Amino acid sequence: MNRLVRWLEDYVLPLASRLGQIRWLVALRDAFISLMPITIAGSLAVLIKSLVIAARDHLGWETFAYLMQPLVSISNLVWRGTFSLYAFFFALALGYQLAKAFEGNRLAAAIVSLSSFALSIANVAQIKFHGDNIAVKNAFDISQFSTTGLFTAILFGSIGFAIYLACYKGRIMIQMKANLPHAEQAAFDSMIPAMIAIFSIGGINYLFQVMKGKYFGNWLLTSIQEPLVKWGQGFGTVLLVTLLVQVFWFFGINGLGVLSPIFDSIWLTAQNGNITAICNGHVPPYLWVRGSFDVFAWFGGAGGTLMLIVAILIFSKRTDYRTIAKISLAPGIFNIGEPILLGLPVVLNPVYLIPFLLTPVVNVAFSYWISVMGLVNPVQVAVPSIMPPIIGPFLACNYDWRAIILSIVDMLIALAIWSPFVIAADKIADTNNPKTFFSTQF
Repeated sequence: MNRLVRWLEDYVLPLASRLGQIRWLVALRDAFISLMPITIAGSLAVLIKSLVIAARDHLGWETFAYLMQPLVSISNLVWRGTFSLYAFFFALALGYQLAKAFEGNRLAAAIVSLSSFALSIANVAQIKFHGDNIAVKNAFDISQFSTTGLFTAILFGSIGFAIYLACYKGRIMIQMKANLPHAEQAAFDSMIPAMIAIFSIGGINYLFQVMKGKYFGNWLLTSIQEPLVKWGQGFGTVLLVTLLVQVFWFFGINGLGVLSPIFDSIWLTAQNGNITAICNGHVPPYLWVRGSFDVFAWFGGAGGTLMLIVAILIFSKRTDYRTIAKISLAPGIFNIGEPILLGLPVVLNPVYLIPFLLTPVVNVAFSYWISVMGLVNPVQVAVPSIMPPIIGPFLACNYDWRAIILSIVDMLIALAIWSPFVIAADKIADTNNPKTFFSTQF
């Protein structure tokens, strides 16, 4: 056990520390986080619409559905102003967060990032007319502003910002001798760097269209984004990232924070794809998405530590452990695991290494194959991370009662894994206590 911990300290911990210090990754993570309000608002709109449809189709509440039609219409509008423009908002947020990380003009950087994204997507929309597909030029397809264009927003938002920042830091700007108001001075300072960045992105896209005969954004979607998202649906991939999050957390590093760019780029894209499909009345295309980890593995926080708290309250006889568990219970119900992780502690505690790594992996594996067999709906609604277990899965799976059963089974599995180690921790603590040791010897 000690050898394993030392190996992780020598090889994994330095990697996690370096990843956590890369400013671009930090900005990418913060950009996703900053869009939480529109993510939750769009998901709530889908939940409301789904609830009305379920009441009409399964309960026969025709009058209720008729009365709720204005609310459904409002929900459709909310969805169109949130999820259907997700990549649009993300491009703005990414430029802002990059400028914050690299100390540039935040508003100008956000505008440059958005413009770079808009330059890179097709200005041709496909519409159906009498069964035929007709291309309409000089029109944006709104789907390109949703998560469909997310990778385009990340790539060209970052490139556009990089060019802008290089020019801005290089003082390639109009030198004004007159004293101007701050807003005007900032605009003049950013004008030349922004123009260079935008024209550079335009040139890149033009050359790509000449050489490949297609828009860069369309090529990026079919060649990189879709294969990556599909790769994220693989069983091995899902287990690997689950294990990595746990390893980082064991050393006190927020694994979700470190790996957030990967999680959000791949699995949040899939989740938003499911939400969009449900809103349009289609079958959700993805089996495992960002919210699947939260509702089926990380109840109580990373490691499924809510069941560690329950195991301590059931099996532990140590007053100090039970006190910490009681304090951590309320936060744990709302998936806040820091009190038990740092208070017990679980972090850097070799006794709890195996269950801390094993519990989420087993829960993810079990839930994944239950989803593969079609015994529960895939996650198709984004719910806040603080949503308690049982309630969270029920809402995330779009009112699927089977998700409640799966959540309960997952928690029982977690309890079964944690309990022997809680009992062992009690015995180890008693052995290391001199008073207990001598009382048992004599």
